[in-house]
Amino acid sequence: MEEKELKEQGPGQNEPGKAVGQDSTEAGAQDQLATKLAEAEKQIEQYKDLLLRKAAEFDNYKKRIEGDSIVMARFAKVDILTELLPVVDDFHRSMKLGGESKDPGAVARGVELIHQKLMKFLETQGVKAMETVGKEFDVRYHDALLQVQRDDVPPHTIVEEVEKGYFLDDRVIRHAKVIVSTSSTGDSGEPVPASPAMSGKNQPEGN
Repeated sequence: MEEKELKEQGPGQNEPGKAVGQDSTEAGAQDQLATKLAEAEKQIEQYKDLLLRKAAEFDNYKKRIEGDSIVMARFAKVDILTELLPVVDDFHRSMKLGGESKDPGAVARGVELIHQKLMKFLETQGVKAMETVGKEFDVRYHDALLQVQRDDVPPHTIVEEVEKGYFLDDRVIRHAKVIVSTSSTGDSGEPVPASPAMSGKNQPEGN
């Protein structure tokens, strides 16, 4: 009877062996995961190192470009100033001759020639003076200093230019200061100061 019971229990003796096999499989899978995790961490460190090196290279490149820009801007000023020096020389000669000459007309003609030379140089740099007198007032280009009553021109017409305005290509680099006509005056009949709405200050530059 006992032998029969042992035989019946015989097949169950394989269960412990089966559990050992499963443990081995699970351990192998864990080893593989650990290996992959270690490789991934190694790659992360490599990418972090690469990123840091690229960031340092970009910072150095940025500093070098900024330095080059400063040098280029400085040399650009040198070129412009060098071209202006002959005009300065002309002024010096004109002032010297003006002190020696007894002909005011000759001095005036000399100054006019220097002015023409200077304006020609400015034009080569893209600078152009505004034409204002007789034009309609426009806050994009003009600053109104005064409004005066004028019956011979329409209201808001520029009748006098106090200070020239200039363009650099199509951009306003200085508004013209002007006096503008109006159809009404104050009770005293004196010129009426320009209202804030007629001032070109703080207005967008350009066309």
